[in-house]
Amino acid sequence: MLKAGGALAVQSGFPAILRAQSARPIKFGLVGCGGRGTGAAGQALRADDYAEVTALADVSQQRIDSCIARLKRVAEPRVKVAAENQFLGLDAFQKLINSGVDVVLLATPPGFRPQHLRACIDAGKHVFCEKPVATDVPGVRSVLETAALAKQKNLSLVSGFCWRYSNYAGEPVKRVLDGAIGDVQAYYATYYTGPVRPMPPATQRPAGMSDVEWQISNWYNFAWLSGDGLVEQAVHSVDKVGWVMRDADPVSCVAVGGRQIPAHGGNIFDHVEVNYLFANGVRAFVVHRQIPYCYNENCDFVLGTKGQLTIRGTAPVITGPNAWTFEGQRNDMYQAEHDALFASIRKGQPINDGVWMAHSTMLAIMGRTAAYTGQQITWEQAMSSQEKLVPDSIGWNDKLEVPPTPLPGQKKFA
Repeated sequence: MLKAGGALAVQSGFPAILRAQSARPIKFGLVGCGGRGTGAAGQALRADDYAEVTALADVSQQRIDSCIARLKRVAEPRVKVAAENQFLGLDAFQKLINSGVDVVLLATPPGFRPQHLRACIDAGKHVFCEKPVATDVPGVRSVLETAALAKQKNLSLVSGFCWRYSNYAGEPVKRVLDGAIGDVQAYYATYYTGPVRPMPPATQRPAGMSDVEWQISNWYNFAWLSGDGLVEQAVHSVDKVGWVMRDADPVSCVAVGGRQIPAHGGNIFDHVEVNYLFANGVRAFVVHRQIPYCYNENCDFVLGTKGQLTIRGTAPVITGPNAWTFEGQRNDMYQAEHDALFASIRKGQPINDGVWMAHSTMLAIMGRTAAYTGQQITWEQAMSSQEKLVPDSIGWNDKLEVPPTPLPGQKKFA
């Protein structure tokens, strides 16, 4: 068991929550300057009037340049990234950590997350850590160790599992945890969408591009980098399941899944359905599909002995004797994460999301394992897995063989 805990208190969130308390700049750096990382950096600038971005790290100068241009539209005077603090390469994260920042935002492909997170906490940095936190079980175990170290060092570690910072989801989940629908009996979550980053055919690979560069350029399509669609995207739905289940460990799970559209050399599934069994026979079902021209839906249905909670595009609704409908103004949950992080630093009251963010990631990896192998997987089995997807060392020009897309019934649990 990682640790059973209650739901995170939802932050209402507003910019510069403690602006009057201190004018001391909080310097932050961003590792991974793609769309999500640049968005996170913009939210960090909005979270505190004295936050300054002073360092950026990526494998692409073009992405760094684009990131700087976008951030200047948010708060140009506080974008202070000198040329010597623009770091390139697979070791750029360490150079950024050593550049004098107070906070690091981690937004690279998640296969790198355990290594980057540990380096940040070792160096005494506060961290915003995008989801998921690992792509394999050894990575999850590493993150749990790092989270414990962050607690010892009184460092804030805020997770990118944004729904737990949403008042839109937080208010109804709190009501459910307080008994509004009786005892939870089942949870059904849908994550139907199109492909996030379709894998290009090998014929589009530039001449001379190494295996590592090609795979990182198309990172979503490789399990070692993304964890698969269930672990990288539908993990938001898995996280909400964990939240409602009070972050308790499941007993076991079974799953079905596979690849319908051509993988073009990638090795992830494009559809998975997981059936989790919890104590007392409670079931949770997470269905995930990323195929174009299909029905799309992202909804949550929680069934209890005295009612039901539905979270979908319209206002969350509870039916039954304690009927309720969300009528407030929805906060920006992405912004709320950073408001909470910077407020915690100003207050000297660290937030540590480490255990539950690792637990939610582990739930998704467990489901992926069941789908890949075609076997029933217990929580104890999953936590004991020794299968490492991420290489121990990675060089930009390395050759890196891609394991084939798993075949359920043939892929063995390791």
